[in-house]
Amino acid sequence: MSKVLGIGSIFPEFSKTACVEIDVDAPGKEFTTIDNSYIKGKWAVLFWWPKDFTFVCPTEIAEFNNNFDEFDDRDTVLLGASTDSEFVHLAWRRDNENLRDLKFPMIADTSKTLAEELGILAEPEKVAYRATFIIDPDGIIRWVSVNDLNVGRNVQEVVRVLDALQTDELCPCNWKKGEKTLNETLGL
Repeated sequence: MSKVLGIGSIFPEFSKTACVEIDVDAPGKEFTTIDNSYIKGKWAVLFWWPKDFTFVCPTEIAEFNNNFDEFDDRDTVLLGASTDSEFVHLAWRRDNENLRDLKFPMIADTSKTLAEELGILAEPEKVAYRATFIIDPDGIIRWVSVNDLNVGRNVQEVVRVLDALQTDELCPCNWKKGEKTLNETLGL
């Protein structure tokens, strides 16, 4: 793995095809192009998984989807991505009952250029680690979490960290939305 692009870095420029729909009655609407303009001026959470048609990945994708409204309520764009193609994403969504009604795009980084630039490709297979990036409205990476290939992540922790970042205040360990920040406690 190369060095993971970290906190304070500008999120790279990208333009990728994404699977956004599985409606077989509306052919041609399954795919769209997603680029930086999709997240410009907004908070964004972009999470990666290693491979479609695997075991841990759909549990995470479904859980992010179950929490879609949590992100939406925070004016945050949610995006998922892997190095599989948009056609594989489409087939997987049609095949897996838990993925049929996704509310967010599944980005296809088939060239692996974005994953490589982010530094999240696992050797030797060159699939993405389970990486999560929170990006602020200025396009700055504010949080990165990378899990090994076989360990799923905790979506509630992503929401908690997003809440903390959006306060722009000092937030203690285990802080949750609605609790006092250190700024309030210390009178800062």
